[in-house]
Amino acid sequence: MGLIKILAVGAAVAYGINYLTKKRPDGRSMMDDIKDKAPEWMEKAKPYMEKAQPYADRLKDQFNKATQSGGL
Repeated sequence: MGLIKILAVGAAVAYGINYLTKKRPDGRSMMDDIKDKAPEWMEKAKPYMEKAQPYADRLKDQFNKATQSGGL
C-alpha cells in the first residue's frame, strides 16, 4: 500500500511540474509568470510579515523556555 501511495504522489508531482513548465503559444510558461511576479508578491507580503514577527518571536521564546526547563 505504501508503494502505491508513493507512486501516486510521484506521478502527481511529475504532472504538476510538467503543467507548470509547459510553454504556451506565446512562448512563456506559468512558471515564467510566477518568477516575474514573485518580487511584487514579496513587497505585498512585507507588512504582514512585520505584523507577525513579534508574535513569532514570542512563541519562539516560550518554546525555548519550555525546552530548557524540560517541559517538552
